[in-house]
Amino acid sequence: MSHIVTVQDAVTAFADWVEPTAAELDAIELETPLILAEVDLLDAQIITFDRTPTELDARRIRRARRRVLAERRTLANRSDSGEVA
Repeated sequence: MSHIVTVQDAVTAFADWVEPTAAELDAIELETPLILAEVDLLDAQIITFDRTPTELDARRIRRARRRVLAERRTLANRSDSGEVA
């Protein structure tokens, strides 16, 4: 019989020093509004999977798409101006 052995020690042995850097955390913080806007858009789209979208659903999706585009524009403008390293 063959035994299955865990390799968790090998995988997690370096976990203490594998932390995000300050620059990576700053980048995540800058992208958080976009991520949240994309989650809202996904939520609005998921609601319509099992039913015919109502006018309210369509407005919610349009609003969420506009918010995603606005956040992408804001993020792109920040990176163009040199705020994001």
